[in-house]
Order: sequence, then C-alpha cells, then structure tokens
Amino acid sequence: MRSYNKVLAITVVILLLVNAGLLLFIWKGKGSGQKGQQNNSNSALETMVRELNMTESQKKNYQALRDQHFTNVRPLYDSVREARKDFLKMIQSPVVQDSNISNFSRRIAEKQAVIDRLTLDHFRKVRGLFSGDQQKKYDDFIQKIMLRRRDSTNRR
Repeated sequence: MRSYNKVLAITVVILLLVNAGLLLFIWKGKGSGQKGQQNNSNSALETMVRELNMTESQKKNYQALRDQHFTNVRPLYDSVREARKDFLKMIQSPVVQDSNISNFSRRIAEKQAVIDRLTLDHFRKVRGLFSGDQQKKYDDFIQKIMLRRRDSTNRR
C-alpha cells in the first residue's frame, strides 16, 4: 500500500508539472497575452454569431453572461494557480508526506470542480438564450469547440 501511495504521489506531481508547463506555454504563446485572448474570443464569438444566426439582442445578452462568468471564475482560477504554486514548492523539500500531497491535490481538485460547475452553468444559461434550431446548433458548436481544444492540446 505504501508503494502505491508513492506511485500515486509521483504521478500527481508529474501531472501538475505538465499542466503548469502547458499553461505557461499557452500564456507565452499568446504573444501579448490579453490582446491574443481578446482576438481569440472575438473570433469565437464571430463564428458563433454566424453559425447560430444570433440576433443583436442575443449577442448583447451573451456578452453580459460571458462578462459575468469571467468575473465569477477569475478569482477561482487565481486561487487554483496559487494553490499549484504552493503545491510545487514541495519540490524543494527533501521529504514530503503523502498526506500533504493528498491534501494539496484534493484542494486543487475541489477548486477546479467549482470552476467546472460554474462553466457548465454558464453554458446552460447561454443555451437558454437560444430557441429551437439554435439550441441544436449551439450544442453542436460547443462540442466542436471542445473537440478542437482537445485535439490542439494533444498535438503539442
């Protein structure tokens, strides 16, 4: 059982390092940071507007929901980032208790679960802006975007 905990702890540390490296790569790869993110989100919005044939009212309501969502999740993302920083400080310790690794992992996972729940709620609220055929197109659009993200992550 003890060796299983060590393997699990090492795996968690490796996964967190890979995630941190990926996040760093993504942030650095954006060039000017916010500007790159803004262009990316505008491009996604334009595609969504075109594919769903959104009305001006729907665009306005979507933007309000999006702004509210990011206002809600930004502090959580910051909190996860800080928790990961603290977690990775354990690299410097010659001895790390399995319970410490488990506690950090659990805390990070709990925070990420809250973000995931808020994101799902956001997508459901956005879906509520649409009617009939638009909802079906929105469902397909979200699936396509998520698959594209996963595919681009797997290529790196």
